[in-house]
Amino acid sequence: MCVCVQNDRMDDDSEILQGGNVGGPVVRVGATVHKQLTPASPSVHPFLHWLNLHRYQGAPRLYGRSPDGRYQVLEYVPGTMADRLPPLTETELHQVGALIRSLHDLSARYPERVEPVWEPVIPPRFTELVCHNDLAPWNLVRGEERWVFIDWDAAGLGNRMEDLGYAAHGFVPLHPGGDPVRDARRLRVLADGYGCDLLQRRDLPEATLHKVRGMFWLLEEGARTGCQPWARLHAEGHADHWGPAASYVAEHLETWRAALTRG
Repeated sequence: MCVCVQNDRMDDDSEILQGGNVGGPVVRVGATVHKQLTPASPSVHPFLHWLNLHRYQGAPRLYGRSPDGRYQVLEYVPGTMADRLPPLTETELHQVGALIRSLHDLSARYPERVEPVWEPVIPPRFTELVCHNDLAPWNLVRGEERWVFIDWDAAGLGNRMEDLGYAAHGFVPLHPGGDPVRDARRLRVLADGYGCDLLQRRDLPEATLHKVRGMFWLLEEGARTGCQPWARLHAEGHADHWGPAASYVAEHLETWRAALTRG
């Protein structure tokens, strides 16, 4: 799901970007990134154009397709992937919440002109707007001038709190073995940065569980059916994280809810 900036030089002006575990090879060519097109690209690209048109700084610019028509061409954003840096401070966590809120508020105004084809991997409980669906440290480039979420191929219809809840899993983080008191405080900081209202705060813990448990079930189903890339990711041990993470979120639902809704 992620694309990280590392060196594997092809020539003086190109390099393979490593870290992706779902899509095909991703190549930086000068100031651009070339990624394989997906069945959802005809829907994702107009949405990215909409974000670019409205000057949303948290998404890369989309330049179109490569001359051979095989690749999507996007802006190369210099910086460091957030998962390769220390955990976010509370100030930075608040900043991520605000960045996601800006995305959702803009997305809520997005006028879909044709019947879209989206490829979200976890079916949402309900839909209200187009979401990124993979907001995580492995998809956030922290640059000096701006922070940018990359890898929009899984974008599709979803809802605010599930998108924010998936981000909470990675950025708070809500990982097995965590400190529930500390994590509850940091979850509230993320929600404060987003500007959650009371109803959203009440829903956020369940929305988070839906996404984290959904990721575990996706990997388990992939292992059962052989569906790729989920079968491969399961074999690599990814379910060993997502299963306990879902249990951790579920065990402390009331802790999260109390921290989010207290006066």
